[in-house]
Amino acid sequence: MDRAEAKTRISKLKKVIDHHRYLYHALDKQEISDAALDSLKHELYQLEKLYPEFAAPDSPTQRVGGEPLKKFRKVTHEFPMLSIEDIFSQKELEDWETYLKKLAPNEKIDYFCEPKIDGFATSLIYQNGVFKIGSTRGSGAVGEDVTQNLKTIESIPLKLNITPDVDGGTSGVKWIEVRGEVYMGRKDFKKFSSSYANPRNLAAGSIRQLDPKVASQRPLKFLAYSLITPLGQKKHSEEHQILGELGFKTYPGEECQNLSDILNFWRKMARKRDSLPFQVDGIVAVVNNNALFQKLGVVGKSPRGIRAFKFSPKQATTKIKDIKLQVGRTGAVTPVAVLEPVTVGGVTVSRATLHNEDEIKRLGVKIGDTVIVTRAGDVIPAVAKVIKGLRTGRERNFVFSKTCPVCLTRLSKPEKEVIWRCPNPNCQAQKREFLYHFASKKAFDIKGLGPKIIDQLINENLISQPSDLFGLEEGDLAVLERFGQKSASNLVSAIRYSREVSLSRFIYALGIRHVGEETAIVLAQHFSTIKKLEEAVKQDLQSLSDIGVEVSKSIYAWFNSKKNARMVDDLLKVGVKILPPENPPAGGGKLSGKTFVITGALDSITRVEAHKRIRLAGGNPLTSVSKKTDYLVVGENPSLKLQRAQKLGIKTINEEAFLRMLK
Repeated sequence: MDRAEAKTRISKLKKVIDHHRYLYHALDKQEISDAALDSLKHELYQLEKLYPEFAAPDSPTQRVGGEPLKKFRKVTHEFPMLSIEDIFSQKELEDWETYLKKLAPNEKIDYFCEPKIDGFATSLIYQNGVFKIGSTRGSGAVGEDVTQNLKTIESIPLKLNITPDVDGGTSGVKWIEVRGEVYMGRKDFKKFSSSYANPRNLAAGSIRQLDPKVASQRPLKFLAYSLITPLGQKKHSEEHQILGELGFKTYPGEECQNLSDILNFWRKMARKRDSLPFQVDGIVAVVNNNALFQKLGVVGKSPRGIRAFKFSPKQATTKIKDIKLQVGRTGAVTPVAVLEPVTVGGVTVSRATLHNEDEIKRLGVKIGDTVIVTRAGDVIPAVAKVIKGLRTGRERNFVFSKTCPVCLTRLSKPEKEVIWRCPNPNCQAQKREFLYHFASKKAFDIKGLGPKIIDQLINENLISQPSDLFGLEEGDLAVLERFGQKSASNLVSAIRYSREVSLSRFIYALGIRHVGEETAIVLAQHFSTIKKLEEAVKQDLQSLSDIGVEVSKSIYAWFNSKKNARMVDDLLKVGVKILPPENPPAGGGKLSGKTFVITGALDSITRVEAHKRIRLAGGNPLTSVSKKTDYLVVGENPSLKLQRAQKLGIKTINEEAFLRMLK
């Protein structure tokens, strides 16, 4: 990117960030996620570091928040409430320490780490030990007086836990300033989750109400993390100790001697984040020595001696370099966005699905657009939103070709479907994708047999169908490029090991249209053998839960194909052994007779695994909410199922409670 492009990009980023910051900080509204906004701010910060001549005083990186609303009295912060610069990787953490050591070459640097709570930052001032003024961050220099609302929070002491001196002071200090986060606990937030995007929005909306009764009716909490007034503390860790003695709730945190300790704390908090009583989006690492922290000073509006080390975001922003069509194993043609690489959900991605032609039109996406990419768990990254305010005019429309990009056969789209398909059964792309699917982790799980090796085996005419895999010998592979005796032996051993496979995995591996992991499990448990499934008629299939007419027709058609029947026979002939399905306990499990529906993304378990464990405990997992549903398990970003369950009075539980029931 040259100087002219950087100048234009910085200008557009500032405009878009300011728009979303105004919505959030001034109007309590939100159009994009925190993770997406963080990603935009991070890009702007990096560009301004590369081109400091374009870093102006009005940049979002140079200020903390939007202007305070005029409804409250303004409060000037004697010590500005500064922002914390975000970092997202181990390398950025290492770069930060290198930077600190250059600034303080002869100093021993150690740290204090604590979770970064997703709450609403506030300042509390005590006069002679009595709560006097509570204010918001506001612009960093000037906030809003929300004292009466903060007084309704039980975890904020109205009087500090110290004995006044004879002269009316408090241990010789008349004014004490404490800072921390107002937040709402996970369990309490569930009651409001249909009205607010996240706990921070709810905390902010509650505190910034003119009527204190609104705040008093909401179970808000306060967690202190900083003591501004000197009370003998020499380390940040000591501030937490003193705050506890004063009567505040704090999170203990940990003293860290080096970056390895910080990383261990970050990993530990990432594992614990869903079991904490509050939501966190990362950790805060601060230079523990207060004198050194002050000596390091401030750059812009952020202290040099502190960083927010964020957890891997599930959303991030990047640019679309190109859009290509990909042919799947069932002939489905999917548009895929080729991205500038970006880290989302802990992994670097360079591709994201655009689903279908209608989705491209709905999003209004163009080649060259800046977009929000989202990813949750094992879900394929997808383009969620186009940031049209960053367009330069050089973006290009994408034309969806109506011929197969591989075999050039004209595509077809059945009535009432949104996906274009290649109808050619001999299309090489479909054959390759089917073999990728067959060997994948959720199917036969053949270790070391990825797409590149499958392509090599196809190109060398060593395989053309699944059964060919099980006839490969070390000598067939050892002569190939990138293969040696050991790697050939390892792959052949992995293929032989995978010969034993559960019935549900075998069914899934067949690549039947509309049959995913969940349907494969249902079929396996109902029919118990592949032979019984082959003999089933459409009526048998439609009687099963969660198997509708279209899925039933697809399964029936697949098993009535001579070509497919021959493929199954060939697999059995080469020694594939199909293991019987796991069944619920004969006497009924602990969840016997209970029905469950899951909505939203679960962090610690996949939807398919959750359904499997419900069945093994005797329960019945369903996909839609009805009066017969006993529990709705609510994950992140729940669908309209949550509202329907609330109307029907169905009990809702979070992931943590659900996992306890499964134990």
